[in-house]
Amino acid sequence: MILFVNDENDINKRLDIFIKEKSDLSRTYIDSLIKESYVKVNDIIVLKSSYKMKINDCVDITEKEVVELDLKPENIPLNIIYEDDDILIIDKDRGMVVHPSNGHLSKTLVNAILYHCKDNLSSINGVIRPGIVHRIDKDTSGILCICKNDLSHKNIAKQFAEHTNVRKYKAIVRGNILQNEGIINKPIGRDKRNRLRMAIDKAGKEAITEYRVIEKYDNYTLIECNLKTGRTHQIRVHMKDLGHPILGDLVYGKPDKNFKELNGQILHAYYLEFNHPRTNERMIFLSNLPEYFNKVLNKIKNL
Repeated sequence: MILFVNDENDINKRLDIFIKEKSDLSRTYIDSLIKESYVKVNDIIVLKSSYKMKINDCVDITEKEVVELDLKPENIPLNIIYEDDDILIIDKDRGMVVHPSNGHLSKTLVNAILYHCKDNLSSINGVIRPGIVHRIDKDTSGILCICKNDLSHKNIAKQFAEHTNVRKYKAIVRGNILQNEGIINKPIGRDKRNRLRMAIDKAGKEAITEYRVIEKYDNYTLIECNLKTGRTHQIRVHMKDLGHPILGDLVYGKPDKNFKELNGQILHAYYLEFNHPRTNERMIFLSNLPEYFNKVLNKIKNL
């Protein structure tokens, strides 16, 4: 995990407090990471939680692996949009888990990229998330950027942290949104009643989603969402709060009588824009709506 001090309000904050405010890590865990040399500031190990943050500081946190996982490369086909010596842009299928966990040790994106890239992956996020600078949920499809070395990982992570990149999604939500466009600016934190969910929380992290209506149908709306921040489940939580949960999202919504077979949100990351980490060239990547998305959309049109 890489964090940047780019807000004057963070200057002179203690290192442990800064990390706590910018992550989901516990204060006790953060203290242990610092004491055990897992935290670097500007590529130098810092052992004091009381270190005071300075503008443009780069905090590099390597999380301890709770369980040592033996990750094996697997020859899983990848839909590659672009590849060079620094980055790999893929179009992830719906249903594919991004990184392994105790319940998913195989057939994940990481298993696939370990096979494809071999040793050419950044090591910043440790053995469980090599090359992964951002993620999308298992049932969300679309574009992901994989970093092949630490230089590209730090550069891309900084663009994500400073919001100089552009990420757009398309989704089908339930009901008709009255306003054709809007901005949802509500902080998000872990749901205190269900740790598997996120929720609107005044004490949570800043979360901003711009949305635009593409087309309205009877009881459904096709929208585009532009992420200004990148919180866990951000679009799903914000659309639920707006009163229009994403179709198929049974975590933040209810089953739909017309789509009882759906068990996963109809959400697709179709647009990614950023500067190349080495050449600084502005790059734009697009992904067409996948078959499952078009199938639902066509059914809606014929209801």
